[in-house]
Amino acid sequence: MQKENLLAELQQAGAFMMNKELAWGTAGNISARCESGYFISATGTYLGELEVDDFSFCENGEHIIGKKPSKEYLMHEGIYEQRPDIHAVLHASPFYSTLVACSDIDIPSNYFVESMYYLERVVRIPFFQPGSKELAKAVKERAKDANIFLLENHGVIVCDVNLKEAKTALQTLEYTAKMHITSLEKNIPMNGLREKTVYDFIHHSGYKPVRYWSK
Repeated sequence: MQKENLLAELQQAGAFMMNKELAWGTAGNISARCESGYFISATGTYLGELEVDDFSFCENGEHIIGKKPSKEYLMHEGIYEQRPDIHAVLHASPFYSTLVACSDIDIPSNYFVESMYYLERVVRIPFFQPGSKELAKAVKERAKDANIFLLENHGVIVCDVNLKEAKTALQTLEYTAKMHITSLEKNIPMNGLREKTVYDFIHHSGYKPVRYWSK
């Protein structure tokens, strides 16, 4: 994809996240792979109003072109290094998903079609200071285990093959978290699908490509 088109998609992704209440303020950062490196939102940027010059180009752990990148750029880079199939990373703190990340609640993946696929694997990452090398290392070590990561007392990371899929996964995560927490609040018993049904859907329905994890 040409640089101009990729940056336009990133701008649209930032606006989408704000419009759908998947991000707020200047919290969060987004990136997309481009050739040997990746474009990432610059530090302190508001995702809902990103301009073309609000992105930085990084590769091999170095800031190459543009404004100073988000302090969490190494977290994105670790995912790209471990996952050649991944071309987009979204990091934010949507309300319900972050509530789950700050608790011991698990998000069920067996409620409906999209949750079965997009939430097939969700990994928790212990708290490390945002932007730290320790956080980047912890995420990199688990990058092959899932596409969705709950950063405890911090937020979430969603990565996928492109920005469209990453946006869908992030929205599915937040929608499911809201549904689950609402069911707990209202004392509504949820009828999740059986494990065999979920397995058959993921592997035989043809809904999306089957993903093979490291564990």
